[in-house]
Amino acid sequence: MNSTARFWDGIAEKYARSPIKDQTSYAYTLERTASYLKSTDRVLELGCGTGTTALKLAGGVAEIVATDVSSGMIAVAHRRAKEQGTQNVTFESCPAETPPQGPFDAALAFNLLHLVEDLDATLQRARDSLKPGGLLISKTFCTPKGGASFKYRIMRVALPVMQFFGRAPFVRFISADELDRAVERAGFELIERESFPQTDARRFLVARRV
Repeated sequence: MNSTARFWDGIAEKYARSPIKDQTSYAYTLERTASYLKSTDRVLELGCGTGTTALKLAGGVAEIVATDVSSGMIAVAHRRAKEQGTQNVTFESCPAETPPQGPFDAALAFNLLHLVEDLDATLQRARDSLKPGGLLISKTFCTPKGGASFKYRIMRVALPVMQFFGRAPFVRFISADELDRAVERAGFELIERESFPQTDARRFLVARRV
């Protein structure tokens, strides 16, 4: 088990109990994502965590295969799916760089791409898992262009110390422009880009496999 998996395994149950901090942004992300999905779609989710998003989107698609590097997170997701009686979501434990074989109509990656150590490989594998014309839909924390919050500045200072003691995972500080270029480099055409909230923004991005 690698250090990333160990970290997320160790906080899986606590993470499952934690409420979503920005409900407005999360609801908007779900709405925009659902608008791109069809009832016949087979969908891949990378970095699904405890399965919240996959289970919320399940009613609008044919099937979701949701993956996460953490077996602890996947165990919670299985439990939630059983409690909710959801039968068209399959949860699997695997790294984002080695997703299940497709083809899929869409690949989702929410709050993940800034946490993977090999961004190019992750995006390339996501592309390879899609049908021609398939969609990548993601939301990624990006470095603020200006006016970063006090919380962000403290985090930049504290993160290396927390990582040294195993209290934080790998984090990539990437700008929105750098993320866009990485997605295009992997063989996608960008079709929607939006950053919200304005401070410490998350980049919502939709791209089509070319």
